[in-house]
Amino acid sequence: MTRVLICDDDALVRAGLGLMLGGETDIEVVGEVGDGRAALDGVLAGGVDLVLMDLRMPVMDGIEATRAIVDMDVDVKIIVLTTFDADEYVVRALAAGAHGFLLKDTAPQQIVASIRTVVAGEPALSPEITRRLIEQVTDASDVDDPRAQRASALVTTLTDREREVALAIGRGASNAEIAAALHLSLATVKAHISHLFTKLGTTNRVQVAICMHEAGLL
Repeated sequence: MTRVLICDDDALVRAGLGLMLGGETDIEVVGEVGDGRAALDGVLAGGVDLVLMDLRMPVMDGIEATRAIVDMDVDVKIIVLTTFDADEYVVRALAAGAHGFLLKDTAPQQIVASIRTVVAGEPALSPEITRRLIEQVTDASDVDDPRAQRASALVTTLTDREREVALAIGRGASNAEIAAALHLSLATVKAHISHLFTKLGTTNRVQVAICMHEAGLL
């Protein structure tokens, strides 16, 4: 059973998500809160596996709350909720350690599938939107940019195979797609990704993609 905490300052959104998820046999809504501070308190209290996190909220926004939860080093996944006009906020949330994002007009069955995907250890990210988000906040065209220099230095620590996996992640490939393309087992792909996180100082796939983009490889 996946225990979900809904965090959104819009009571109608909370109610709608709660009603939708309430019909699933493998998902339990354990709470609904209206700001990031309350979400943090809910996670601290325990009994939460995943937070559906809005971004623009009073008291503490979704970015601050995401960063605080990740810093707690607890096994809680975070999916941010957004609209297209909040792309910049989504990137910041993903960079803070969120595991995916959903648009608020996403079809109910896709929201449920995304929750299951993230709990299983895969990101809930659209390759097309991920590319848009990365390009909004990164520009590796200037080799003198400190971010580009740092990213290039980090990439040099990768093995050839790790670099191939990182590039595939940057293009939006899933673990299964990477395994098929590189003729590797899923366990080996997961091991490579774990090494990437360590070597690049990242905590999720979007951060890996941003690093590769900043290094001028995407």
